Amino acid sequence: MEKIWLKSYAPGVPHTIKYDEITVVHGFERSAKDFPSKNAMIFLDAKISFKKMQSMVNKIANALIDLGVKPGDKVAMLMPNMPQIVIGSYAAWKIGAVVVMNNPLYTDHELEHQLNNSESTVLITLDLLGPRMIALRPKTQVKKIIVAHIRDHLGFPKKQLLPIVAKANHKNIPPTPEVYEWTDLLKKYPDKDPGNMAKFNDLATLQYTGGTTAVSKGAMLSHKNLSSNVQQIKAWFPEFKRGELTSIGVLPYFHSFGMTTVMNISAFHGWTQVLIPRPEAGAVLEALIKHKVDFMPAVPTFYVGLLNHPKIKESDISTIKGCFSGAAPLPVDVIREFEAKTGAPICEGYGLSETTPVVTINPYGGKTIPGSIGLPIPDTECKIVDLDEGTKEMKIGEEGELCIRGPQVMSGYYKMPDETAKTLRDGWLYTGDISKMDENGYFYIVDRKKDMIIAGGYNIYPRDIDEVLFEHPKILEACAIGVPDKYRGETVKAFVVLKPGESMTEQEVIDYCKTKLAAYKVPKMVEFINDLPKSNVGKILRKELRKMELEKMEKK
Repeated sequence: MEKIWLKSYAPGVPHTIKYDEITVVHGFERSAKDFPSKNAMIFLDAKISFKKMQSMVNKIANALIDLGVKPGDKVAMLMPNMPQIVIGSYAAWKIGAVVVMNNPLYTDHELEHQLNNSESTVLITLDLLGPRMIALRPKTQVKKIIVAHIRDHLGFPKKQLLPIVAKANHKNIPPTPEVYEWTDLLKKYPDKDPGNMAKFNDLATLQYTGGTTAVSKGAMLSHKNLSSNVQQIKAWFPEFKRGELTSIGVLPYFHSFGMTTVMNISAFHGWTQVLIPRPEAGAVLEALIKHKVDFMPAVPTFYVGLLNHPKIKESDISTIKGCFSGAAPLPVDVIREFEAKTGAPICEGYGLSETTPVVTINPYGGKTIPGSIGLPIPDTECKIVDLDEGTKEMKIGEEGELCIRGPQVMSGYYKMPDETAKTLRDGWLYTGDISKMDENGYFYIVDRKKDMIIAGGYNIYPRDIDEVLFEHPKILEACAIGVPDKYRGETVKAFVVLKPGESMTEQEVIDYCKTKLAAYKVPKMVEFINDLPKSNVGKILRKELRKMELEKMEKK
């Protein structure tokens, strides 16, 4: 297969990489050796150097060993972006354990499934979730729980005064068998190096997909996957040197996007990472200015929120050198407005939990095409195949299912051989995303196969409607879905969030769409709502809107 995308690479980006065959833990330890006094993490008022972080990683690694964790055992994480999720993950990886990331917003039912499916035996969790997890523990294989507090690494007075900390202070866990305090473990165990047991080809992480199916699946990511992806991303940004950057963690680290593009890449390349536990635009804006952030991976909804913040006009965020956007389509207006504000391009990309996650990015320092997810990064191959059998490769410009091959692709889903066989075929990962490629090798996501609306025999991609609605000056966000219709099979309904102070009628929205869309694509119904349901990374959840709508229809 001809890799026509290589001709569109930016200057200085290699077509292939000579990888350092070391794990992200080895990469972190190299950073600690080369930049011991540099800040590895900044969290609120706490600054933790690489040397200090290495000391704490060793202490928690020794604690986990003493708690009975052996190579291959599963250590679950359940917390927002705070130092403990970074230190705990690197400690578990260091002793050869497998890190299982979990979303703190999940229900007990969802967490019970993931803890059981992963066979997790140790859980490191936020204090606010401690009582729930202690109650849930008998239903899982979790034997030991480590409780972490937001306040653990803060100094006075923020430990007492910060609202988020004050709230957390009410959750001191009473003495309970096999439940341990994070700070007690740091005091009890020495920082003597227990040795690095992480092996390049071993399983490193179970990354659960929160996507389109009822039951989440654990993507098996090896140390090779994690290490390869941070090296691929670094190669895409050749101007970003080791030990020189400050990145900001607005993406949750329990999601593969945040884990790779902030947590791991920063530790591997000696960059400072600014951890944001709750990504509110005001707090992030303050952190961007205060810490002179260079690199910001985020999702489109976050960029929209930042640009609509009342203080954005008076704020200087020109230190930002580059931005990376993924998880959802990035509107053209947002790209232009953000670049005008910062001088930095937003490089839209694409990825999946199953690919660690980064697959494609618009070229940094090359030609960025709004609406495109960019070019396959080094050593990554993409192809478009027919939607029916998935065996025929489509021509340039033709739509089909996107398939991926590369060193960042998972080995399969944990304990789900049937799901693995459907997704991994002949060395290719079948994404379920409808895509196309142009003559210069740029890829475009048309829609999810499962999101496609079939109305009166026409195939309608809801993303086409979303993008038209977003262009309206009064509309902040929008999402179209297919709803059952006796005559057409399905018809289009649009959910619309208006900008503050704006007003529109249903007919105005429909009339506007008629000027931009083919008649069969125009929404027949419009509902105005205050907020769209979103995933933990800010991706609009079309399936939740569909579920809500079906429930309303059943009650009629």
